[in-house]
Amino acid sequence: MSIRLTAMSAGCAAMVLGALIVAEPAYAAQQCGKASWYALTSRTASGEMMDPAKMTAAHPSLPFGTRIEVTNRTNGRSVTVRINDRGPFVHGRIVDVSREAARRLGMVRAGVAPVCISRTS
Repeated sequence: MSIRLTAMSAGCAAMVLGALIVAEPAYAAQQCGKASWYALTSRTASGEMMDPAKMTAAHPSLPFGTRIEVTNRTNGRSVTVRINDRGPFVHGRIVDVSREAARRLGMVRAGVAPVCISRTS
């Protein structure tokens, strides 16, 4: 049996395993949208305790431990955070950052800021 792939969507990479095609998400080099911040004192989806003083973030799909650079498009400030939670769960938001990351980004008072994120590792 032969399989011929003639087109592939821009958002997926594909692996062919015999007659089975498995699609894997391809993470864009950069994603832009809105960021918000949160300061819980409970466990994150990764199982660790949320610490508002650490440089961490929540993203809906990036693997735990992934480091991303978050840049505030309003003032140009950037920080590197580690993904340790899932979210945000509000339409149009692409990342939730810890309070410390929000402070360094200059977005604590506003609560939400336009950002771009890019994967660093």
